[in-house]
Amino acid sequence: MRIWIKPLSVNEAFRGRKFKTEKYIEFQQEMLLKLPKMDIPEGKLEIHYKIGFSSKGSDLDNALKQLNDCLQKKYGFNDNLIYKIIAEKEIVKKGQEFIEFKICQKEF
Repeated sequence: MRIWIKPLSVNEAFRGRKFKTEKYIEFQQEMLLKLPKMDIPEGKLEIHYKIGFSSKGSDLDNALKQLNDCLQKKYGFNDNLIYKIIAEKEIVKKGQEFIEFKICQKEF
């Protein structure tokens, strides 16, 4: 199904400046330390995520922006090159939360 409407950006959806919380800054620092070295393909990108949440109430899409921002910062690409995201949610026990990802060149 296609709906003909212009999507809203985060900047258009909220008023005022958004400030990073201390929790987000700590998350970003930890992610940047834990992310492995890897080469990012040229051109349009596709990212596959599998995210382990300990709460069934966690929204999968709420995690994606922060993850994309961390990946772009670590690997030096512009996130406007992400053309496809495949994301999966898995429920795990508390303390066993995780993030898996794969970055590849988008295939047509």
